[in-house]
Amino acid sequence: MSEPGSEPGSEPGSGSGAGPGAEPEAQPASKPGAERAGRPNEDFTEQLLGRPLDLRRRDVSRGAEVSLLSARKFWHALGFPVVDTDDELFTEADQKALAAVAGIVRDGLLDEPTALAMTRAFARSADRLAGWQSQLIAEAVENHMTAALADEVDDDEHESRSVPGIETATETAKRLAVLTDRLEPLLVYAWRRHLSATVARMLADADPESYGMTKMRSVGFADLVNFTALVRRLSERDLARLVSRFEALSADVITAHGGRLIKTVGDEVLFTTMGAAPAAAIALDLVETMTNDDVLPDVRCGMARGPIISRLGDVFGTTVNRASRLTAVAQAGSVLVDATMARELASLSGFELTGQRRRILRGVGPVTPSLLRRATSAGRRSVSGAPTPDPTHRAGSRPDA
Repeated sequence: MSEPGSEPGSEPGSGSGAGPGAEPEAQPASKPGAERAGRPNEDFTEQLLGRPLDLRRRDVSRGAEVSLLSARKFWHALGFPVVDTDDELFTEADQKALAAVAGIVRDGLLDEPTALAMTRAFARSADRLAGWQSQLIAEAVENHMTAALADEVDDDEHESRSVPGIETATETAKRLAVLTDRLEPLLVYAWRRHLSATVARMLADADPESYGMTKMRSVGFADLVNFTALVRRLSERDLARLVSRFEALSADVITAHGGRLIKTVGDEVLFTTMGAAPAAAIALDLVETMTNDDVLPDVRCGMARGPIISRLGDVFGTTVNRASRLTAVAQAGSVLVDATMARELASLSGFELTGQRRRILRGVGPVTPSLLRRATSAGRRSVSGAPTPDPTHRAGSRPDA
């Protein structure tokens, strides 16, 4: 980042912008405790930020020893809008963060584009995390309030509302303000732990022989069956609860076998593992878990094994596409694997593979999948060329699937 410059203060957009606590409208920002029209007079901004809003944009850039232009780039990378105002909208923490990034660039540890890209990575993850956790607290608060009023009010409209009311929002803000200082160390701890695991995987991929590993990955998708029908039938709140339950159960199963949950997209989860056996165990456990759940519909899984491309926390490539296409053609409550994974699992006990007919998968080409099941007896494995019924699985899916 550049050193302090002589940019005129009137330069459009040259400030570091306004973050939480700033009004996007062209009006003076309210001080904490000031009442705004139609809004509660309690402002939680300073409680959540942990410091008073007592710095202007020039104070921040001057204290961090960077130009206003560099400060603006940093603030924009954080995902906050840039506005022309010189109100006291920033804290000492903003200044320290900007100084830290500038110092990394100044010391030659990262160039400016990489430092800003790193900031964007933090920002996007933090934005999603903040929204996720706020929603969890809001749901807990709303459930408590609903239970308290259950005997007094029959409010169907309130029950299906997806956006919390002002009472819920205010109580959520109060609880988060109390929890912030306790949760912050957990965030740093989790980041360091995941960073360590990520670096270990990177080293293993770079030198697989020394680590006794392989660059191959097992990629799996688990997809809720007939999710579109559920969307039409359930209220927004019930649908949100169903998706949350699916994500929570899936995460438990995946991590229990040492897998990595890459992402969840509503009715689908994507996971990877180093080996084939853990992936097979995950897929079979996901099917069993959702089958035995009274709320969730069945899932279907597709898995493939091969090289993958990792980028921005996501995975791409032919192996991922193959697993996705296999999921799309799998039956409810079943697991399909590609030929590479089938070959590796065939040498392991505890699994049973049944060859399926050759298919032409869109965007992938010809694939001959195998149906994966647990071995019918302990320690027994079999590979069959003809499909056979699964006596351990019910016929079809539940009526509500």
